[in-house]
Amino acid sequence: QVQMVESGGGLVQPGGSLRLSCGASGSIFSISAMDWYRQAPGKERELVATITSGGSTNYADSVKGRFTISRLDAKNTVYLQMNSLKPEDTAVYYCNAKIMTFTNRGTLRDYWGQGTQVTVSS
Repeated sequence: QVQMVESGGGLVQPGGSLRLSCGASGSIFSISAMDWYRQAPGKERELVATITSGGSTNYADSVKGRFTISRLDAKNTVYLQMNSLKPEDTAVYYCNAKIMTFTNRGTLRDYWGQGTQVTVSS
């Protein structure tokens, strides 16, 4: 009923920038918080950034001042602008959204993107 499609990953040199996008489509009634997570090889998935429906944001300490999360509700899309990238930012990045569908308006469910690889290397 809901699909989350990510784009924007790739290979970038240290100090470079990338912008990730994640769009939700389908039978969407409303979207609450939207998040970006990442998972590096051999590590657990970690929360990188969150944006609420009201636009409040929160970031992991490791990315504060370098990453910016934003959303465009008219397109059901969340973005992650990543600047001053470091090798330790290398990971698969996943978007997540808490969505209420038309057929299940009483419940918010988590929906995930397919993941996009970000590699920071010279």
